[in-house]
Amino acid sequence: MLTIHRVRAVRLVVDDPEHDGPVPGGPEGGGEGARREPGGGPEEAGYAVVVDGGRIAAVGPYDALFAEFGARARVREWDGVLTPGRYEPDGAALLEAAYHPDPREADALGSEPLTGEALAALDMTETRWGGSARRGLQRLMAGGTTALTGPFHRPAVRTAVSRSGLQEQAGRVPRTLAAGGAAHFAVFAGDGSCLATVLHGRLVFRRR
Repeated sequence: MLTIHRVRAVRLVVDDPEHDGPVPGGPEGGGEGARREPGGGPEEAGYAVVVDGGRIAAVGPYDALFAEFGARARVREWDGVLTPGRYEPDGAALLEAAYHPDPREADALGSEPLTGEALAALDMTETRWGGSARRGLQRLMAGGTTALTGPFHRPAVRTAVSRSGLQEQAGRVPRTLAAGGAAHFAVFAGDGSCLATVLHGRLVFRRR
């Protein structure tokens, strides 16, 4: 199944924490044409990304891609900037040194991650760590995260990360959008909030 992700602009490369999301004042913010910011890659207005399964089939101007693939592709339209997504360098701390409460525990524990003494007071079994990690990963993906750093020592957390589809990296490295590459990306609104996150070609988050 082919899918064309049509957006206001595509950021082809991200390689530092200040440029994981859209460029303020770029095409999403009303500017025209391609832009390049220090440490970031080119941002191409009017572009789209074609996904075939878990891989990127093509990146380029929407009109050209629709002419080639449109007859056999589903088109998704996002009013934002598509980038390789955000990278989370503190993945291990977020998932193994914090507890993400179940919504059913909100009355007793609240909704924010618990650390320190609050975490130490909980009876943390492997099953509970696994549920916490899954909820923490959902938070990351809802923010447009597509890559994170471990290592993850708890078996239940390792399993949750592996099943999530998030890319585990040893550190920050340039990530690009190119034909033939894995379909990992996120789409951001002009205010930097995440509209959608895609991992291995699968839509894992969509803002309602």
